[in-house]
Amino acid sequence: MNHEKLECYRQLVAMAEEVARRMARWPRGHAYLSDQIRRAMASAVLNLAEGNGKRRYRAERRRFFEASVGSVAEVSACFDLAFIYGLIGKEDQESLKSRLRLSYTKIRALP
Repeated sequence: MNHEKLECYRQLVAMAEEVARRMARWPRGHAYLSDQIRRAMASAVLNLAEGNGKRRYRAERRRFFEASVGSVAEVSACFDLAFIYGLIGKEDQESLKSRLRLSYTKIRALP
């Protein structure tokens, strides 16, 4: 599939896997935030894949990519909350958000 060739797609999938492992170790009581991160990560990945499949329809393609970057921004905000709640450290927060920024920038640059 064409979307699997996109570096930003591969980055987001790898990050989703890593973040899922980390969240599994979070203490009880934060399921709502884990859920939100999972849904937003899934939305980012799925919209990116679907948009990439819309080769003939530029406006529709762009709409899916915009939804994907919106979900990436949502995940970033969730990482801010995870830091505030003491679920991740400052270094992890900055590292995760830096990786998200790279994917965000690459998605925005897609034709």
